[in-house]
Amino acid sequence: MRPRQPRRHSAAAIVASLLALAAGQALVALPAAAAPHAPATATTVASAQDQVARSLARSLSDSTWRTRVQQAALAADEVPITALADRSGSGLTSELVRADRQIAAAKGLDTDIGSLLRLRLGDDGMRDALADGQAPWVAPAASDDNATTVVAYDSRGRAHALDARHTPDRPVYVVDIDSSKALAAGLGVLNRQLHHHGLASDASASASASASASKTHADAAGKQGARAAAGGFWTTRIAAVELSDDEEPWVKGDAEIYTLVTGFGQDGKVRVDPVDMPYLDNDGTVYRPGQILVNWGNYKYNLADAVMMEEDGSTNYRDLAKAIATVLLTVTDQGTYIPLVNAILDAIPNDWWTDDPDYVDSWYTLARNDNGTRHGARGNGWMTLEPYFVEEF
Repeated sequence: MRPRQPRRHSAAAIVASLLALAAGQALVALPAAAAPHAPATATTVASAQDQVARSLARSLSDSTWRTRVQQAALAADEVPITALADRSGSGLTSELVRADRQIAAAKGLDTDIGSLLRLRLGDDGMRDALADGQAPWVAPAASDDNATTVVAYDSRGRAHALDARHTPDRPVYVVDIDSSKALAAGLGVLNRQLHHHGLASDASASASASASASKTHADAAGKQGARAAAGGFWTTRIAAVELSDDEEPWVKGDAEIYTLVTGFGQDGKVRVDPVDMPYLDNDGTVYRPGQILVNWGNYKYNLADAVMMEEDGSTNYRDLAKAIATVLLTVTDQGTYIPLVNAILDAIPNDWWTDDPDYVDSWYTLARNDNGTRHGARGNGWMTLEPYFVEEF
């Protein structure tokens, strides 16, 4: 969903860091031993997907099972392969269940999430060849946007190298995970972990803060403030959003985007609010979600930052929360707004930036009265924002 960028330490980042230090911020990281190690997650997920792809390819030598998989793949964009195997008695069920558990554990998800493995065609253009009976190969989903080749297995378990940038002529099933399901569950874990580390407020506190903030705005904002006094809170809503083209490999599925909104909460502590953006599937497409991005009742200052990320299949959400907390807990309120984008990006260890989690773009100094198009700091996307008042019933 997003092109690569130099990791960090640009001139702008260095200047921002110096300004933060001058303002009295002590962005001190915990010892290296305390930092989570994301590549282990990526390796586990990739290994599980590869093993499933190889085993599934071999299982397709059974004509009855091959036909059942073909029909399922033609009937739906994604096939819950574990459930299909269980109903069909293909003999793959135990291996698929084991792989599902490995993936969930590696991503730091709760054990009750259920099956994450999905099967899909690598490209819609393969449907005719599959329907005509051409033997499909099976490939694990790529985790690297810069991959030049894709490994696919045939029904004898032999590996074949395919061009990652050009869709092959033959049909290829891709073994992937349900990123929408994983992201929704992962953001729940992330939110709970951030709360555990003191980077999110209780729901009751948020509601109270919203009411308090609304009354405060009423004193200074005339007509808008009068509405707030009547009950409710001000938000920033996304009227439209678009991300740039990135030429990802054909084997990768739709992107799963989320945004970390950050600022100082009503208690004066840094808070992080994860926002799921499940509609943002494709680059070069303008989406008009009308989604609330910022609830200003949660924040002490009339400014906040937003860091947009992509779930690429191998994020460990518990580790991500720990990495963010390691740095943000050292940032203290100095009585004025302080940008937190750089702090979040610096919180994520260098070796996470191979492909997981992917940094899409960031927006500094969002304000309650923003009304218009704001381009991201990386130039990889834009959002049209508008103030939106949420009234109480």
